[in-house]
Amino acid sequence: MKTFIYNQGYFMREVFKTIRLAPLSNLFSFIGTSLILLLFGLILGSWKIGDNLISSLQDEAQISAYFEDGMSQEQMLALADEISKMDGVTAARFIDTETAYEENKKLLGEEADILELFEENPFESYIDIRISLDDMDTVIDKVSNLKGIEYVRDNRDVLAQLKGIVGALKLLGSVVALAVGVTTIIIISHMIRQGIYNNREQINTLRLLGAPSWFIGLPFVIAGVLLTLLGGIAAAGLIILMLDGGYRQLREYIIFLPLPAAGELKELISYVIIALSAGLGLFGSLFGLSSIRKE
Repeated sequence: MKTFIYNQGYFMREVFKTIRLAPLSNLFSFIGTSLILLLFGLILGSWKIGDNLISSLQDEAQISAYFEDGMSQEQMLALADEISKMDGVTAARFIDTETAYEENKKLLGEEADILELFEENPFESYIDIRISLDDMDTVIDKVSNLKGIEYVRDNRDVLAQLKGIVGALKLLGSVVALAVGVTTIIIISHMIRQGIYNNREQINTLRLLGAPSWFIGLPFVIAGVLLTLLGGIAAAGLIILMLDGGYRQLREYIIFLPLPAAGELKELISYVIIALSAGLGLFGSLFGLSSIRKE
């Protein structure tokens, strides 16, 4: 530790010397690393948004139970109360025909004028049932078998499709994450090997003077970590700018889409990318440094 402190000026000079010896190659390495980490950050953001969407839909999972003909309102209310006590049901609300009409009128918005074409209220009374998504199949079976219930409408197909989309995104993200790791390690390893080749005479001189391997290799490791870390910071900055613009567009055109808090998403992506870039830079530098022992 004392040796490092006493020689930190030498180490930093060697770091910048290593970078300056091949400026164009190192610039391309920086750009390539930034773009790769940017792609990973976008995939990570898609994961988070998809998970938030599924979580929100799970919290809002509901089914609608419709009554058989000829039932009185008292019987309907009794059924709603019975359903509310079932395991897996978080709430059950009786919706009469007038309430159903008003709710659908609000839902139609500017197109609500079409309802005036009907001479009578076209909507039926039903029970709005909020459930736990994990218990959906069980609850649907129980409600469907109740006397007085004609049929049950659910949104299982939509949720299944959304889960499939998020699953595909996670699989794609895993492949991208693997590609990011391998590619970054190769880029940094190549940069370190090039730096070793450019400084081969100085390395041999240091060896003859008895310098230990860690002393010779430390500037190369610092250079690799620094270059990758700068690439990660640049990628995080670009993603923050993209999220600012993207969130404004999404909130303007898809107002019903449940999005995670922008600040939390930016913080998560920034921390992950910067930590990942530092880790990959260290691993890639050590991998490239292994060539010192072979040459």
